[in-house]
Amino acid sequence: MELPPNPGLVDVQRDALYAYDADAHKAVVNSRPWTTDYKYFKTVRISSVAMIKMVMHARSGGNLEVMGMMQGYIEGSTMVITDAYRLPVEGTETRVNAQDEANEYMVEYLRLCREENRLENVIGWYHSHPGYGCWLSGIDVGTQSLQQQFNEPFVAVVIDPDRTVSQNKVEIGAFRTIPEGVKPPAATNATTGDGQSVPLNKVEDFGAHSHRYYALDVEHFKSTLDSKLLETLWNKYWVQTLAQNPLLTNRDYTSSQLVDLGSRISKASKTLETLSTTGQRGPKSDAVDQNIEKLLGEVKQIAAKERSGLMAAEVKGKVFGCGCRGKAQGAQPENP
Repeated sequence: MELPPNPGLVDVQRDALYAYDADAHKAVVNSRPWTTDYKYFKTVRISSVAMIKMVMHARSGGNLEVMGMMQGYIEGSTMVITDAYRLPVEGTETRVNAQDEANEYMVEYLRLCREENRLENVIGWYHSHPGYGCWLSGIDVGTQSLQQQFNEPFVAVVIDPDRTVSQNKVEIGAFRTIPEGVKPPAATNATTGDGQSVPLNKVEDFGAHSHRYYALDVEHFKSTLDSKLLETLWNKYWVQTLAQNPLLTNRDYTSSQLVDLGSRISKASKTLETLSTTGQRGPKSDAVDQNIEKLLGEVKQIAAKERSGLMAAEVKGKVFGCGCRGKAQGAQPENP
């Protein structure tokens, strides 16, 4: 059954980013301005619905990495993402590889999009880093570099579903690789210089390839139809959303944080003990002191989140009488 048109769902000015101009996109692609300026693209603008689809997909993967593709177009130095779709891909830790099944799925998906008059091209891919931040591993850099060689324009988006739930905001990053032979300024090497914490078993991979890509600013936009869809979802799931306790939904991530933090503290303590025994002072000792201060900051941050979660459970228990406090502390609800 076809729904009747509803003029109230369309705002020409607000929905302008969904108006795909194939000729304008083709003109930009043919001119290839990114060949003369490797940092030509500076911003990625993602629709709210595409963002939600990517976050939900990333969250559904649990501890495994998941992968999908993004459709959109180019507007000046901005890459506009209008939609995203998941791929049937298996991944582990910092490695996501598309298999033949995924390639066939992409071809069929784009064919169906053309039949529905959705002409946006694939201009990027996304995948998840559950619990270890938004950056590109060596495998990711190789994948993105290959795509930029043959499928330009192309962008890589990384989502951390665990930190998204823990921080109550989307943890997302967008990246493009730097062409081989191009030596970026020293400041560009700090592609992820936002002070994010990386697990000890990922530190080596994290730092080894940071000079080979740069980060883009991430923005989001919402159309009138997006607003209607999000309002409908909120009206349906607001009770479940309000009843959720991050101490329970994200306890595996919190546990892994504590284990990793313990390992890093132990490593820093041994290094400090060695320096104290040998009486060495200097840049290395200062670096260890800075690292310990950073670790203490992370401990305080985790403790603050735990206290916040317990307070939220306490408030919900008193307001709604739902026994949220007991559940948060692992107690079994009493039988009526």
